[in-house]
Amino acid sequence: MGLPGGALFVSGPLIGIVGSAGAYGRWLQHFFQERMGLEVIGHDPADPASTDEAELVQRADVLVFSAPIRRTGALIARYAELAAGSEAGRLWLDVTSIKAAPVAAMLASRAEVVGLHPMTAPPKTPTLKGRVMVVCEARLDAWRPWMASLLAALEAECVQATPEQHDRVMALVQAMVHAAHLAQAGVLRSEAARAGPLDALMPFRSASFEMDAAIIARILSLNPAIYEDIQFGNPHASDVLQALARQIQRMANLVGEGSDAARAAFRREFLHDNHAAIGPDMLAQGNYSYERIGYLLADLAGREAISVHLPEDRPGSLRALLHVFERHGISLSSIHSSRTPEGDVHFRIGFDADVDAAVLARAAEEIDASGLGRVLA
Repeated sequence: MGLPGGALFVSGPLIGIVGSAGAYGRWLQHFFQERMGLEVIGHDPADPASTDEAELVQRADVLVFSAPIRRTGALIARYAELAAGSEAGRLWLDVTSIKAAPVAAMLASRAEVVGLHPMTAPPKTPTLKGRVMVVCEARLDAWRPWMASLLAALEAECVQATPEQHDRVMALVQAMVHAAHLAQAGVLRSEAARAGPLDALMPFRSASFEMDAAIIARILSLNPAIYEDIQFGNPHASDVLQALARQIQRMANLVGEGSDAARAAFRREFLHDNHAAIGPDMLAQGNYSYERIGYLLADLAGREAISVHLPEDRPGSLRALLHVFERHGISLSSIHSSRTPEGDVHFRIGFDADVDAAVLARAAEEIDASGLGRVLA
């Protein structure tokens, strides 16, 4: 067995992942192997070549459950039965979007227990830098130094919570938000015959509509079972959705009434009272975030742009790229980076509308010919 708090990046505990063939299982396997230099074994029911469950639970020093929400509690209970006490002195983790049930199931074992919830789909980046992760410490002693090293390596913005607090918050942060956008998608579908489908609406977009459309597209593009389980697996989701429905119905009733009294009630309840409840600091922060996203969308909508992949990810590469445009006398209006599904970094560089196309073409040719980068579009 690996020693808790041992030399993490040279040697360390054997990591076992239950659900290793799933999206997060694959990301975690890569993270533990490539980022932390640890040996990883895993089991997935869909992969007959994966490690047998009994072998996994006996060999793994750190066992990570990455399984569908509805199955995680029973799955953990089965592993506790298989372990039969041998898990004492080891560490069990889960990365489920619901916390009370899986953490309670892990606590029924003799292992040390921490529940984790990365607030993002498996990223294209090697760590969770810039993302939030909820950490539910349930039983942690000998593995505390190692756990601290793991969280540091993940580079996430970690927030501590109890499992019960986590689930109540997720009913608002996830269940309500997803439900509101899925309901919007349903309205868009029902109104398509009169107003047109989504692609016909986008030329009329506001920044708010574009953001909402992007969130709808994101939800509908990922694993539907996850979004289903976030609603049905959270014991607090139904109450929150009922509260959301009451708010929408109240607004619809006031708008339908249309009187001056209804307008006054709308202003008081939905504008003034909510303004006061959120408070000036959060309103200022939120408005600033909205403006930043709006500027980003405006930049990305610019037609005069090229995308460049820099094959050498080293200090000075971007500076050398920018010097090419400087030599050709080309001014940049924006620059943004993104990652491909393979993890390659691409830079999207925008230019003023009056940029000389011939000069820009010569700069692009120089970038390709020099080997500095590869122009994609």
